[in-house]
Amino acid sequence: MNDEIINAIKFMAQEKGIESQLLAEKIGNAIVTSCKKAYGGNEITHCEVDMAHDIFRIFIRKNVVEEVENEYTDILPDAARAYKKDAKVGDVVDIDLDTKKFGRIIAQSAKNVIHQGIREAEHSKILEEFQSKNKEIVTALIHRIDPRTGNATITIGNSEAVLPKAEQVPDEVLHEGDHVKVYIVDVRSTEKGPKVMISRTHPGLVTRLFEAEVPEIFDGTIEIKAVSRQAGSRTKLAVWSQNEEIDAIGACIGQRGMRVNKIVEELGGEKIDIVEYSDDPEAFISEALSPAKVLKVEILDEEQKSCRTTVPDSQLSLAIGNKGQNVRLAAKLTGWKIDIRPESGFFGEDTEDETDEA
Repeated sequence: MNDEIINAIKFMAQEKGIESQLLAEKIGNAIVTSCKKAYGGNEITHCEVDMAHDIFRIFIRKNVVEEVENEYTDILPDAARAYKKDAKVGDVVDIDLDTKKFGRIIAQSAKNVIHQGIREAEHSKILEEFQSKNKEIVTALIHRIDPRTGNATITIGNSEAVLPKAEQVPDEVLHEGDHVKVYIVDVRSTEKGPKVMISRTHPGLVTRLFEAEVPEIFDGTIEIKAVSRQAGSRTKLAVWSQNEEIDAIGACIGQRGMRVNKIVEELGGEKIDIVEYSDDPEAFISEALSPAKVLKVEILDEEQKSCRTTVPDSQLSLAIGNKGQNVRLAAKLTGWKIDIRPESGFFGEDTEDETDEA
């Protein structure tokens, strides 16, 4: 029976892509749980597993006593010597479950629990696989797209996950069989199994793409300080280098725009503004409103992080952007509330109807 179980576990482990030791431990724990019911609810059943040495052993541990008070946990010395030759009162003996009894326990009460053990092993494998890739970009194969919800079931390695419609780039059309890059936002263990949150819209996707494309970012020479993104439309990226001789923006753009263009292509034509980070809020806010030219930044409330910027009249719509996109992304990038006013002051300082704030 021991050989049969070991061979069955090894076969099942290979079939499901799970380590045999992990699977054996889960199944062993399931059998132990089931055996507890067969022995009056007492914690006397144990499992020893070492698949490297073909060991899968289920045994009962009993106390050697002068008088049996609990037939499940106690055993007399004479009976104990059948399992341990020099057994005496005060010892414990391990009794291997015999083949027939073992088989009956499994047949009667362990089937569902063993299946649960297998599911736990599968969940542990998935959790481990995704946790090693948490906060990283992976290439996924689109397996199926739900025609009702638009959610895409994807395959990453040997595991499946769901890319929700809300985490897909707007207007991007995915097809079954496509390979796409996704960002693993978070991996959690829940009662229902591993929960993997993946996204094509998360700013982390852009960060990792730049790390892969720009060696100076990967090695730390250039640092990405902040990212704000409206997926499918525009991203703003703030970069900085401690080395003043390094052109951080130029390095990210690359010769003739080769580096940034590869990322734009990967993101389906999404526009990317690369600006220089500064510890000086006024300088950083001015940069963040690029491509618009900013004439002045006035800090209104440092604690509430609100400011007013002045731009040439001809740059007002550019600074605000289509439906307020540019100023909104600049506000997210800097963490400041930005009120934009034209240089002419035509609208007056107290009029907000025709200016924009984010």
